[in-house]
Amino acid sequence: MPPILKSAVDYAAYLALRGSIALVQALPLRVCERGVEGLAWLMHDVLRMRRGVVEENLQIAFPDWSAAQREQANRKMWRHLFLMVAEIAHTPRKVHRTTWRDWIELERDDLILQTMLSEGPKVVISAHYGNFELGGYVLGVFGLPTHTIARTLDNAYVDRYVNEFRGRTGQFILPKTGSREDVERVLSSGGVLTLLGDQHAGPKGCWVDFFGKPASTHKAVSLFTLSYEAPTVVVGVQRRGDAALRYRITGIDSIDPRAEGFALGTTPLLTEWFTRRLEEVIRREPTQYWWVHRRWKGEPPVRRKPKPQVA
Repeated sequence: MPPILKSAVDYAAYLALRGSIALVQALPLRVCERGVEGLAWLMHDVLRMRRGVVEENLQIAFPDWSAAQREQANRKMWRHLFLMVAEIAHTPRKVHRTTWRDWIELERDDLILQTMLSEGPKVVISAHYGNFELGGYVLGVFGLPTHTIARTLDNAYVDRYVNEFRGRTGQFILPKTGSREDVERVLSSGGVLTLLGDQHAGPKGCWVDFFGKPASTHKAVSLFTLSYEAPTVVVGVQRRGDAALRYRITGIDSIDPRAEGFALGTTPLLTEWFTRRLEEVIRREPTQYWWVHRRWKGEPPVRRKPKPQVA
């Protein structure tokens, strides 16, 4: 597609997105809650969007579930995803320093604060669970700025608009590709790096069990912690009930590589640690996880045994 035509198409898509968000913002959250029921029905029952992927993922994660349980979880997941979009549209107008308690509960926030307020570089790990976008936004509301590594969207107009939302309270976005120097600058200056720890990393990733099946995870998630001796906390942002914009931000667990006797000093051990913690929080409310993406791809590479040396 010629660059001029692509730019025009991208801008049209951006305007459509802005119009949709403006419409959502004009609607009360209660209306949005009813509207997402219909959208979930459309995606699940009519369009059957990514039906096979979600079904396969749920069979791996919950082999004891019946077909009816998986069906119900699939539909509820779509409801959650659509409601999450509506919540993001309403967040800047509703969640402020003086109002956040009306919407957000904190659980084990001592783990979060101990990590975020410690000296030197810090790392926060979460997953595609609950409203993880809200988590970064709220940390900024608390006066705790963060830097997040995220993939740059193909549509430059949409990418800029999304990052403007993220940056309203101090959540700065670093591109997934080519941001090595920026990451080094953030951590070397004692900043906070937030990462999603449940993304597929291909055959060269670190393979650890996730819901009982090996999954490839980016080694960099652990290397940031180990290389910079950065205190690290795993955080979950879970919806409370079915109502919109009612969340609980939980500190799941934390570690400090500087502590005496630190026992997770290798990439596999640390990767297994935070993967287990993420699995624990997902099990609390599985329908809030993004089962639409393929977490399990391929198989771990077979390691060749060293040839015996001939004397």
